Amino acid sequence: MLRFFALVGLLLLSPSLLAAGQAGYISDKVYLYLHGGPGTQFRILGSVEAGQAISLLGETQGDYTKIIDHKGREGWVEATMVTRQKSFREQLPEVQAELIKTKSELEQALSSSDNNAEQLSQLKSDLSRAQRDLAKASSERDNATSKLANIEKNERFQMWQEGGIIAAIGLLIGVILVYLPRPRRKQKNRW
Repeated sequence: MLRFFALVGLLLLSPSLLAAGQAGYISDKVYLYLHGGPGTQFRILGSVEAGQAISLLGETQGDYTKIIDHKGREGWVEATMVTRQKSFREQLPEVQAELIKTKSELEQALSSSDNNAEQLSQLKSDLSRAQRDLAKASSERDNATSKLANIEKNERFQMWQEGGIIAAIGLLIGVILVYLPRPRRKQKNRW
């Protein structure tokens, strides 16, 4: 259900709302290329990993928006793959820090002689919520990693397939050239 709302929110986010200089993030479930211009026909400058923090420059053309990635490279990516929400990569350390803080607070509350049941109950619920958030973030990260591996596998298969097609065309041209008639040379004893 959370994924559905995230997808709807991403679709409703128009490129015109992305203002210059604001912080943005690459969506967690993608691995995309940074192009030299607003389209796939432009040179690939590098790639941006899922969840990576970027700076939005506020310039859009068609379906592409101009960014500066975490390595300081300026280029264009698909605007639908940019979101203002923090990625799970950014949220995970915060959730872990919250979990550690909640655990320490729980230990202090247990060691304190005057703690009350309500405070203990609140701390336990905070701890369980933090653990659920951590498990959810870890699961999303694992899903994104497996999808990235599948994308890379598909790219390799496509490269092999294109290479096979090129080799077959070369072989076909070679066979045709062998059977083409060759011009005959004039014999020296004839006119």
